[in-house]
Amino acid sequence: MKRDHLVIALFLLAVPWQALGQTRQLRPDLSGERTSSEEKSRLQESRAGLPGDRAQVERTIHDNICWALTKDRALLERTMAHDGDLFIFNPDSKPTIGWDELAKNFTFWMDPRFKAVKCDFRDLRIGFSPSRDAAWWSAVLDDLAEWDGKPTGWKDTRWTGVLEKRNGAWVIVQMHFSFAADKVRAEALASVKKQATLTSR
Repeated sequence: MKRDHLVIALFLLAVPWQALGQTRQLRPDLSGERTSSEEKSRLQESRAGLPGDRAQVERTIHDNICWALTKDRALLERTMAHDGDLFIFNPDSKPTIGWDELAKNFTFWMDPRFKAVKCDFRDLRIGFSPSRDAAWWSAVLDDLAEWDGKPTGWKDTRWTGVLEKRNGAWVIVQMHFSFAADKVRAEALASVKKQATLTSR
């Protein structure tokens, strides 16, 4: 009889621990969600960049195009990598590979017949890597000029690029310029229609 009582007592003592174990198992484990949320927050902060870095990146992007308004060659040179890492996809079929290739354009840019008349970009978006030693941007660019008094340049140009932070300074290592195909097609069609109208008169 005493043995039966002992078995019952042990059983009753075991029930609360089993119930507690079940209760603990039913509780959702939120530690993973908290970690994921914290990592997401840190990632968003890193991509936003530090205020100082963002201001420097914006200035580099601005100076890379707007230097031409004053033909401040040294200003442009400070914005770009001076090595073979530099790569630019131009609107035409020929890319620019390396600083030495880009520097050949100074003959044209510094010619007195070349005059920049407008430098403007909008819809600027900037992102940063988590390590904050790389950044990227996208914008819509108007880069208008004159050559020997005749208008030239790029309007509504899609402009993207990548920068690296080297020795404390942000420099551009890659850029891409392009035009929206549907808009180019529409403008070409409008031009043809206008020419046809003038010819028929």
